[in-house]
Amino acid sequence: MARAAVLGRLTWQVGTVAVVREETATARTIVLDVPGWSGHTAGQHVDVRLTAQDGYSTQRSYSIASAPAPGRLELTVQRLEDGEVSPYLTDVLKPGFPLELRGPIGGWFAWDPAAAGPVLLVAGGSGVVPLMSMIRARAAAGSHAPFRLVYSVRSPDTALYPAELAQRGHAGEGVEVSWVYTRSAPAGARVRVGRLNPVVLAAPGWTPEAAPAVFICGPTGFVEAAASLLVRAGHDPGVIKTERFGPSGGQA
Repeated sequence: MARAAVLGRLTWQVGTVAVVREETATARTIVLDVPGWSGHTAGQHVDVRLTAQDGYSTQRSYSIASAPAPGRLELTVQRLEDGEVSPYLTDVLKPGFPLELRGPIGGWFAWDPAAAGPVLLVAGGSGVVPLMSMIRARAAAGSHAPFRLVYSVRSPDTALYPAELAQRGHAGEGVEVSWVYTRSAPAGARVRVGRLNPVVLAAPGWTPEAAPAVFICGPTGFVEAAASLLVRAGHDPGVIKTERFGPSGGQA
């Protein structure tokens, strides 16, 4: 995954798995207790390192899903069938297991709850993870900044956090959630199945004149298409921040 900046704590720490939550058939949230963890900025990530008994080690980057908090953080990991790290994290890791990590890392693709302006979030697949951290950080800080999430998934069963997003979108929290289904939509839903399009992005109140800060995260092709649509609609390229995953939209 391409990262624009590297900021944060770059020493390895050992956390302990407190809870695991199954999000979908191929994705899991891992809640970690990390002594000395001072928190993070919404949008940042950590490096995770696995070391085998023979000394071989490998590491991958995973976005933080939770709101900033001392001593604890959450990662949501999408399993890749040919991945080297994600199958262990999604299928083997259990509460009580240790996990090495370092961070938080990243300073450009991040949202500060002190910012009061509108925020447009655009996610493709597991790219919603760092954007969910922003949504949760907004709630934790009591921010009233207008938020809108446009979330593109293949089908309802591949969506991350659907129940929480429904609650945040309908509980007076001021977070507007729009869904895009590229393969199949929920039964009875009156939505057009297809790719992200200008009509979905151009909702009332979210025009270029409103000058929202824009965060886009997902597979490379999705990010490029979404950014292009917004620029063509008149949004300032300077306010559009992007983060790209591999072709699958996941991490290895």
